[in-house]
Amino acid sequence: MENNKELTELLALDLGINLVDRRPYAKEVFKWQDMDLLPHSSTDTLLCEIFEWNGRNWRTTGNNLIGYLFSGESLNTVKNQLINTPKHPALIPDFEFTKESMIEYGLSLPSLFNIGVNGEIKNAKSFSVRVNGVTKSRITNIDSPGIEILKNYSAFTQDKTKTYRKNIKFNYLSTSLFYAESVEIYLEKESSVALDVSFQTQDVEVDAKLDTDTKKHFVLKYSGNQAPFAAKFTKGKDFNIM
Repeated sequence: MENNKELTELLALDLGINLVDRRPYAKEVFKWQDMDLLPHSSTDTLLCEIFEWNGRNWRTTGNNLIGYLFSGESLNTVKNQLINTPKHPALIPDFEFTKESMIEYGLSLPSLFNIGVNGEIKNAKSFSVRVNGVTKSRITNIDSPGIEILKNYSAFTQDKTKTYRKNIKFNYLSTSLFYAESVEIYLEKESSVALDVSFQTQDVEVDAKLDTDTKKHFVLKYSGNQAPFAAKFTKGKDFNIM
């Protein structure tokens, strides 16, 4: 398939932008793929989680669609299938969150990658998070558990109309989740500025390329059960694609 250079050129062509000597920015990639940053993330964030949109931000309802469609052993089976949904290359280029975009998103952005920021990002000379090797998992109508979910969803919309309208029809479902194979943290600051980064080391291989009082460059490579950082959302009323 396409390599990173070819994917970058394709993104630039589709969006009509000029990418010279830089990575695509996160906003460009998100626009190209119609994906959004998750408002929270953990290893138990699953496909088909239900989100609300308030006009500016996403917020999870704390519910998952499968909780309305299945019960008992069937629910456990489908939940385990969602947990183990395969991840495939997302075919998007490696990209970068700049200092400006991190300020806009707030501290939720670094935390999605299990990165802690101690201090004010705005006080850095430069600060970026580069995202490498993006993969995704998704729900389809040709693979399990998507086949079973969509079949039960079709019946649910007819049989449980009140519950459907109240909880799902006008909310959004995460139909794709995006993961990073690794991220790179670049931080440059004045020695007098109180700003530092920290990160969890469980299932994370840390390579400290540079770590001084004023400049830091860490590469975090993830393994094991990863936490997604972004999603593609589908409105409940548009979800039934059987």
